[in-house]
Amino acid sequence: MTSSLKLDRLDLRILSQLQKNGRITNVDLAEAVGLSPSPCLIRVKRLEQAGYIAGYGAQLRLEKLGDTLTVFTEVTLSDHHREDFVRFEAAIRGVDEILECHLVSGGYDYLLKFTTRGVNHYQALIEDLLERNIGIEKYFSFIVIKSPFIKTHYPIERLFPTNP
Repeated sequence: MTSSLKLDRLDLRILSQLQKNGRITNVDLAEAVGLSPSPCLIRVKRLEQAGYIAGYGAQLRLEKLGDTLTVFTEVTLSDHHREDFVRFEAAIRGVDEILECHLVSGGYDYLLKFTTRGVNHYQALIEDLLERNIGIEKYFSFIVIKSPFIKTHYPIERLFPTNP
């Protein structure tokens, strides 16, 4: 993989468009970013090979499948040695209902995002984690009541502005 690939504004536009619609045709993508199809496809392949594009997938609407519960959980570990963090992260990596794990600064160590069937399912998961003795000292749960919006794309061109 090429990690030293220099991205220009066209590459950023391509990434921005692809994250919004991974199924866009090359012709439509080329038109959206101001390129002809052949150079556009070459750039997409280069971005894929360099690892900027991790993959393509469908964004699901869980509410169409049934009721779910989203819970953000603050976790504080009892000890703070390197091996404590490694052990905790390895243990929770295999929990499918944990969609995000962030090591954070502040009053606790990790912020986790769970998606479960409901409160009982969430509680069973937490109890299982506590029984595993993976270093959890305390946790606080925040049940999501409503999510007015969830963005599934990054503002690429605003985060990484380039000169025209």
